[in-house]
Amino acid sequence: QEQQVLEDLEVPLARRETETLFQEQPETGNQYLEDTLLRSYLKTHLPPKVLEEVHQDLERFGNRLLTKIQPLGWECELNPPVFRQYDAWGRRVDHIHTCSAWRRMKEISAEEGLIAEAYERRYSNWSRLYQAVKLYLFSSSSGGFSCPLAMTDGAAKVIESLGIPGSLKNAFSRLTSRDPEKFWTSGQWMTERRGGSDVANGTETVAREQPDGTYRLYGFKWFTSAADSDVTLTLARIADAEGQCTQGSRGLSLFFLRVRDEEGKLNSIQVQRLKDKLGTRQMATAELWLQGARAELISAEGRGVAAISNMLNITRIHNVISAVASMRRMISLSRDYARKRVAFGKLLKDHPLHMQTIARMEVQVRGAFLLLMEIVRLLGLAETNLASEQDQLLLRLLIPVAKLYTGKQASAVAVEAMESFGGQGYMEDTGLPVMLRDTLVLSIWEGTTNILSLDVLRSLTKSQGQVMAAFLSTVQKKLELASGTEELAPGVQRTREAIGSLQEFMAAAGSEQALTMELAARDFSYSLARIYTGRAKTGITEPWNGALLMEHAARPDASSTDVCAALRWCNQELCPVAVESGRGSYRGGAALQDSALVFGSS
Repeated sequence: QEQQVLEDLEVPLARRETETLFQEQPETGNQYLEDTLLRSYLKTHLPPKVLEEVHQDLERFGNRLLTKIQPLGWECELNPPVFRQYDAWGRRVDHIHTCSAWRRMKEISAEEGLIAEAYERRYSNWSRLYQAVKLYLFSSSSGGFSCPLAMTDGAAKVIESLGIPGSLKNAFSRLTSRDPEKFWTSGQWMTERRGGSDVANGTETVAREQPDGTYRLYGFKWFTSAADSDVTLTLARIADAEGQCTQGSRGLSLFFLRVRDEEGKLNSIQVQRLKDKLGTRQMATAELWLQGARAELISAEGRGVAAISNMLNITRIHNVISAVASMRRMISLSRDYARKRVAFGKLLKDHPLHMQTIARMEVQVRGAFLLLMEIVRLLGLAETNLASEQDQLLLRLLIPVAKLYTGKQASAVAVEAMESFGGQGYMEDTGLPVMLRDTLVLSIWEGTTNILSLDVLRSLTKSQGQVMAAFLSTVQKKLELASGTEELAPGVQRTREAIGSLQEFMAAAGSEQALTMELAARDFSYSLARIYTGRAKTGITEPWNGALLMEHAARPDASSTDVCAALRWCNQELCPVAVESGRGSYRGGAALQDSALVFGSS
């Protein structure tokens, strides 16, 4: 192939009817079969009988993704939703039209059991992990449909956590159905005009109780993803007889509502407009007026935030799935391109610097993938009552850590991978800019990096240190497994040194003011991510270190690639919070200095 390209370059330039670039399009095959890390993980962890069944289904699914689903995903990108507010006769219809490929994605999601698998629990505690693997393979080909699936999964989880009340049995059955004719998707309407994450102070929607025990909702939802969904969960404040509402989080209750009635008419909802977004254009995101929308109260009054927390945990895990999937997709394409593209007389794969860059991205996605698998493994144990107290504490900590970490990493990998294609990476019709745009939202959806860093601190405070104890204990156990492998000894030692630095920081921070910990929150969360699965520094091309990679490389049948990836984690700083603390970044007037730098004050 290389020789043919070089011969073509020697042919004198002649005008032809169509000129083509002397480069071949990067392609991937069956995503499951090509993902050696995924397959080795499943072989290591799944029981043999489960593995046999899962392997057959995933190979089949990989072929369906390649031949059927990927083309549909591209069609969704080319045919974004269209909003028609009025018909030809001036009647308001508020119709959101989605393309046939988007509607087919919904049918495929039901057929493949992308939600059902987690709730049928055919494989007990491994069912949640199996579902996550299918979603991971589906995500980068889904044309954005992974977003409504995230909210659908979250809604099903909330309803299940409430004991599946009689009034919600039909909804739960539809949200978890494998029948395309019955399958429903759900929204998650939380963001209002005052902002996103501060729902306690930003929620203005009011609920008025009706004589039949239902409620009517009145308010404005500023950002509603997948506005074409069948149902939704939303927060609102219940008004008393005098029309007064309790403010703050204690005034919020959780409601379930159908978006449309049996005839397809909106449930006293008006669509103001569709959002003009940077990415995820395949999906209808809208501003909605609730003008007496009929709804059912499903939480205890004033306990809406607590009730919806199960949904947030699930959607954050889905965010991690999308982040890891996007990284894997971009790197797979970069790798294939390196086998085909000739520059300076040889293939890109024969340029050491180019391969070093891709290798560093590969180490990054490996760590992120293992962190994802760890979380869904723990969730599966929790959902089948097999999780220990330490497992549950660890899950509480790792969900926000993984979400904030992988969201940032996915954006960085997308930018680096795009560069590996040169100018072609910047061309819209290659599809690469679409992947970049869709990836950038992952650090924003379901809580920004700073919001989730503060949530990590809350988990430590509320558990009175038990969460951190579970984290340290688990990391030490994983390092013990790796310590018997001589090749991994340097990495094990550096990880232990990082743990020591983290413990020293926490001991010192215990006597500091709350402001110190708030300033340290992001670096602290990064340190947890780097030690547990980790990365070295902020730069995308720097090596990593981490306990999960060490554990994976310590398997009896580990490959040289597994060992190499683990060792690449050993070379850089694992505990940035200790380094920054030593520099005085969180002490004294640091906050005032930050403000001065931002606003130019003297």
